[in-house]
Amino acid sequence: MAEELAGGKLLLDEPAESVARLTLNRPDSRNALDHETLNGLADTMPTLDRGIEIRCVVLTGAGGIFSAGYDIGGFSEEEFESEAESLVAHPFARGLDAVASHPWPVLCAINGHALGGALELTLCCDLRICARGAKLGMPPAKLGLIYGHTGLRRFIDAIGVPRTKELFLTGNNVTAERAEYIGLVNEVADDDNLEAAAVELAAGIAANAPLSMRGNKHAIDTLNSFSRLSDEQERELIDLRESCFRSDDFREGVAAFAEKRKPVWRGR
Repeated sequence: MAEELAGGKLLLDEPAESVARLTLNRPDSRNALDHETLNGLADTMPTLDRGIEIRCVVLTGAGGIFSAGYDIGGFSEEEFESEAESLVAHPFARGLDAVASHPWPVLCAINGHALGGALELTLCCDLRICARGAKLGMPPAKLGLIYGHTGLRRFIDAIGVPRTKELFLTGNNVTAERAEYIGLVNEVADDDNLEAAAVELAAGIAANAPLSMRGNKHAIDTLNSFSRLSDEQERELIDLRESCFRSDDFREGVAAFAEKRKPVWRGR
């Protein structure tokens, strides 16, 4: 039974061992990202950092769509004129940053169209598996919107400058196959198999050594965030690597490999 969060706009369940799944649950509004949903993401993600109890989080959508993007339908013309930037920036950034900064692997199961801010949300996840019938796109050029620089940076980091310009200057949607080709998603699955494929992938991730997953994610994110490491940052990453050799899990992993058995991780 899924737990309802954010007034039922998010659902939380555990579809596999050590895997938590958050589902955007506004199908009547195409799972658009309203303030309650975004604040729900921001409030819920930290609660899923439970030591080694949950080692992978899946983010997906209810029904046949991932999300149509940021919910602008409820704003009046007066609000747009006077408060548009603050209305968009605060809950949106808070929700996405909570996903991006989660210390454990996050997998996005893009079960249908992912547009606008929802596509940026997928890039806050570490891996993306996409339904074959999904369309992905960034429509700011068709709305008169100049996109935020932090969001643009996420796209540049993921697919480079030429592909980012392609998305933002044409405003055209791309197919799942095209998205995989340009690196926007990692894998494409048939629509009717997307949920099972995502859970299988998440379970495989969660079965790996927890210290290794958490440490490697931190190291990759640090290297990607800084063009040049400070002496302190480099020392921290060296210490992080060296710490694994002193861990119980490293000894367990080596022993399990030699004995051809499944390792029992302790997270220490």
